[in-house]
Amino acid sequence: MSMLPLYDSNSELVAWLKLRDGIQHIFDTDLNWIAFVKNGNIRSADDNNWLGKLNQYNCLDRHGRVYLWCPKSDFVSGTSRPATPARPGRPARPARPARPATPARPPRPARPSHGWSELSLGEWLNQ
Repeated sequence: MSMLPLYDSNSELVAWLKLRDGIQHIFDTDLNWIAFVKNGNIRSADDNNWLGKLNQYNCLDRHGRVYLWCPKSDFVSGTSRPATPARPGRPARPARPARPATPARPPRPARPSHGWSELSLGEWLNQ
């Protein structure tokens, strides 16, 4: 998987999703490792706290609302509030990936079911 762009509700590029060593990793636009995905759950790279779910390539907050979305997803949709999962082991820090080309800004998708998350990147990462 190449690096997939992740956008906020205003179609601003916020992060990148990359598969590495069988684990999906999320990097900010400066390519700092900020989160990882294990068993469909997004975890903070700093403290392993649960941030929400990955729904296709869409990042949901703890309430099931879309926080980040990817144009590669078949749909942009939230879910009902997911249950908090057990804490998994934290993977090793991945190597910093090469900087991908900045993609063209996509059109904003329709309002997803369950709405957009109102969290900022810092709030989402520090839940």
